[in-house]
Amino acid sequence: MTPSGAEYIRQIKEQITEVDPSEVHELLDGAPTAGANGASANGASAHAGADIALIDVRESEEWDAGHLPGATHVPRGYLESRIEGAVPDRDRRVVIYCASGTRSALAAKTLADLGYSDVQSMTGGITLWKDRGYEVDTPRRLTADQRERYSRHFLLPEIGQAGQEKLLDAKVLLLGAGGLGAPAALYLAAAGVGTIGVIDNDVVDLSNLQRQVIHTTGRIGEKKVDSAEETMKAINPDVNVVKYDFRMDASNIMDVITGYDVIVDGLDNFPTRYLLNDASVRLQIPVVSASILGFDGQLGLQALRRAVLPLPVPGPAARRARPELRRQRRARRAAGHDGAAAGDRGHQADRRHRRAAGRPAAALRGPRRHVHRAQGPPRPRVPGVLAPARGHLRRGDGRVPRLRGVLRRRWLG
Repeated sequence: MTPSGAEYIRQIKEQITEVDPSEVHELLDGAPTAGANGASANGASAHAGADIALIDVRESEEWDAGHLPGATHVPRGYLESRIEGAVPDRDRRVVIYCASGTRSALAAKTLADLGYSDVQSMTGGITLWKDRGYEVDTPRRLTADQRERYSRHFLLPEIGQAGQEKLLDAKVLLLGAGGLGAPAALYLAAAGVGTIGVIDNDVVDLSNLQRQVIHTTGRIGEKKVDSAEETMKAINPDVNVVKYDFRMDASNIMDVITGYDVIVDGLDNFPTRYLLNDASVRLQIPVVSASILGFDGQLGLQALRRAVLPLPVPGPAARRARPELRRQRRARRAAGHDGAAAGDRGHQADRRHRRAAGRPAAALRGPRRHVHRAQGPPRPRVPGVLAPARGHLRRGDGRVPRLRGVLRRRWLG
């Protein structure tokens, strides 16, 4: 006989373990909250107290009305696909709750079938939790447009709804609205960063448009901060743009950067970079610096490596630089600036010093024959008599080169 819905729920509850809200409250009350793996599948971080993962399987509207502190939101309809992102450890203790305890019982049975060894359903759900007078967190309410705009972020375990809410509350200062700052401003606005400060004292020029993608032809002559604000607002109306239409220096940098969570460095001059480096360290504000590999030659690279970006120069950039450095060295040697090259002695060094300043460098010698010939043990030789082995000893007239001349001088007088 097929059981009714109520009988089926009763059978499921007989197969799972239930826990009273008072016990869950004791577990949560004495331990701090932390993410199960850094962030939830679709909301708040899972609770780490006493190795417990607290999972809310209700719908999004119910979650927005209030949830248990430290709970992770995994809707019942997405439980099978998202639970591994919220609770990757199948041996961890998992407590599931819903509105009254019915959906959580079904979810507990599902997790048990998926291999989770310690799963419990909270009796009475959040309704009994509230009746006991326990604390409930009410999350920030996102509008329908915001939910649709950031819906792809909600699907990412690394972000989720809680991460998106942090982005909306974040404050980022962007230094420069030029070639480096323009794309950064576009992506910060599109991602939903709540407050973006832009500092730039320049105006839009026609020569900027081939790289500064935040500006347009119709805004030539406008202030870059105004042009940047217009584009960012067009991408995301939620963004609050704070404009600084002046040049940052030692007299105002502390007032400008104070209060921001992160600074994005899109500068193109190293004195201001050094100033920013010192000020950000003093205020303990993280700085994300753009890499300028081709700026001011080796001086710029060394400055980035030592002061701003303590990272090695990327391999592709180093490989691109080597041919140019070799050409420069050959040109300097041709002009006589480097003195004698390695291996030059006597008249060779003198001849190199006498080389004209405008004379081009000598062509590179071609590869010699038999350079990689294996060397055996040294052969006995008579000095001045037997010449070294050569590829073609006999000329067309039958004479042996060098050897005949040596014999004539030595024995024929």
